[in-house]
Amino acid sequence: MNLAVFLYNIFIFLFRAGIFFSSAWNPKAKKWLEGRKNIFEKIKVALTQNDAPVIWIHCSSTGEFEQGRPVIERLRAQGTGHRILLTFFSPSGFEANRNYKGADFIFYLPLDSAAHAKKFLDLVQPSFVLWVKYEYWYHYLKEIRKRNISCLLLSAVFRKDQSFFKWYGSLQRKMILFFEHVFVQNQGSAERLKKLGVKNCSVSGDTRFDRVIEIAEKFEPIPFIENSIEGSICIVAGSTWKEDEVMLKAVWEKMRDGALKLIIAPHEINEARINEISELFPAVLFSAPGPRTRTSSEVIIIDNVGMLSRLYKYGVITYVGGGFTNDGIHNVLEAAVYGKPVVFGPNYKKYREASELIAMGGGQSFSTERGLQNIFHTLMHNKEKYSQSCAASKNYVMQNKGATEKILQFIYEKRLLTS
Repeated sequence: MNLAVFLYNIFIFLFRAGIFFSSAWNPKAKKWLEGRKNIFEKIKVALTQNDAPVIWIHCSSTGEFEQGRPVIERLRAQGTGHRILLTFFSPSGFEANRNYKGADFIFYLPLDSAAHAKKFLDLVQPSFVLWVKYEYWYHYLKEIRKRNISCLLLSAVFRKDQSFFKWYGSLQRKMILFFEHVFVQNQGSAERLKKLGVKNCSVSGDTRFDRVIEIAEKFEPIPFIENSIEGSICIVAGSTWKEDEVMLKAVWEKMRDGALKLIIAPHEINEARINEISELFPAVLFSAPGPRTRTSSEVIIIDNVGMLSRLYKYGVITYVGGGFTNDGIHNVLEAAVYGKPVVFGPNYKKYREASELIAMGGGQSFSTERGLQNIFHTLMHNKEKYSQSCAASKNYVMQNKGATEKILQFIYEKRLLTS
């Protein structure tokens, strides 16, 4: 065992210990542990139902799942008889998608180790494997390669500041070589991989474009929202954090005029967060009890999960949160697909779709209360600029569709579905 692998195993041990101790007070850590109890027995029982071949797809969390979902559903539509096993690393990804009907089995991925990787693959015996965008688990990838199982990485992005391109990134570079093929989102990523000697890569684009287009095409109305905003100018703020809401509150107080409505869908749905927002805004909850078809309230707080991708359609202007957090902004494509101006905070530069959306004219970023107010005012009162921004958003999404088809074409050519 070389030093890099030894240090990696130490990291995994410490990570597991940290999860164990923090589970006493951290609900996510507790779910992470509980979800993995007797995990191998659960997998064994589920897979013994029949002996049809398995396609294994791994996603870190919900964001990666949304990128993999168009490919999953196209594979399902082939009708080859393959069973689809979907794994998640994070509790948020698993909990949000545990009832997804496009997969036959949905499990937590057991923590990475040589023993776990061998046991997992002995049970699953996948025909081929798809990993989506992020997360590189050494022992799983090594065992997959050892067994000569085709493993593809989808919608990957590589930036020069990542560990792959640092002096200490030897193990990460080795993991990339375990993949049979790497599909990257842009040419820059492909060029960086080629400098590492990775030749088995191609630019497919981002499958999220295909996903948001599919959602928009299958749009299902939300009658309560439609009735409540009728005749009003509506701003939809999605995936917000406290910093976003404080900024929106300050601007809202200066702009509200009776004809303006605001819909807030926070990133985290829990009692504490809903209470925080309710203290900032005189608002009504979407799930408030009692029969109703509309509300006259100027602000509606969405206190459920799964509605945001449809809500953006109702915004004259859309606001995507996360731009004031360390992780950065959330999915701007969900808003842009409806041909709406997309506004977000300053922490967006590591997300190429946000930068490209700004360059096209469909997105705008701000860092101060004054900046946000000016953007809102311009979009509401300058019809020409508003129309240009709407068209730019829509055109940007449509020009970047097709990644799913490129990935499926590779799978067909390699005859992976016939195994």
